[in-house]
Amino acid sequence: MGMATSFFQCKHSLTCNGKILDLSMPVVMGIINVTPDSFYGASQFRMKYRIKRRAEAIIKQGGTIIDVGACSTRPGSNPVSAEEEIRRLSKTLETIRKNFPEAIVSVDTFRAEVAKQVVHDFEVNIINDISAGDMDPAMFETIAELNIPYIIMHMHGTPQSMQNEPVYNNVVKDIIKYFTEKIDKLKSLGVNDLLIDPGFGFGKNSEHNFTLLKNLDAFSIFDIPIVVGLSRKSMIYKNLETTPEEALNGTTSLNTIALLKGTSILRVHDVKEASEAIKLVNLTQQQPTIE
Repeated sequence: MGMATSFFQCKHSLTCNGKILDLSMPVVMGIINVTPDSFYGASQFRMKYRIKRRAEAIIKQGGTIIDVGACSTRPGSNPVSAEEEIRRLSKTLETIRKNFPEAIVSVDTFRAEVAKQVVHDFEVNIINDISAGDMDPAMFETIAELNIPYIIMHMHGTPQSMQNEPVYNNVVKDIIKYFTEKIDKLKSLGVNDLLIDPGFGFGKNSEHNFTLLKNLDAFSIFDIPIVVGLSRKSMIYKNLETTPEEALNGTTSLNTIALLKGTSILRVHDVKEASEAIKLVNLTQQQPTIE
């Protein structure tokens, strides 16, 4: 698959509570963590004024989606209770909806009860599930009932165990098989607005992660949007022998590769830089190929 083909491979739109999300060109999903224990400290936003300021910055810097997470899923983390997750989310979503009522908002949760409440109370537009229904058997039917776009991510194990020497027969083929089964089940329930996330860093070692990135265009077989979250992860800073705080340049480098491999949504901490990467890749792709 050539670069020009892959970048424009997935031309889709999603219906988000009456709003149309155009994914014919890649977009940026900006992260707001309302947890005290994110792996990247600068991404934590728990005070209302900081939440408002962060949401405003995401929008002004070119972000299309605001992704809110209230339950840390970093390697080795233990999830908070559903009640605490809802409490954190409610404060955050109330602030976002009050100040930016038209924003497209995604909530990062693996719990069906949380998904149901945030959609009903705050008109959340997208549910982003790191476990693709594996951590809550009620999630798939809940998503079908809510009738909103659903991001399914691949994770090997759980946040507590996922980095304990993960093993695959073939990481790309294994994850394609995983998504095939999940997509078939969801479609049988009437869920059509689906997105897939290969789950960089979630039960993968460095070799797995870079193999996935090199072969990311293989996931275009599903003809549904691909979400990629590489932002400041250990596959970047450990290989560069730095820290999450020093991983912006590496993040932009890998995001550019992901775009050339057909990514529709970049999930990031640094919205301005990701937006610029999309613009520059787009300009390159628009130029003619000289034979």
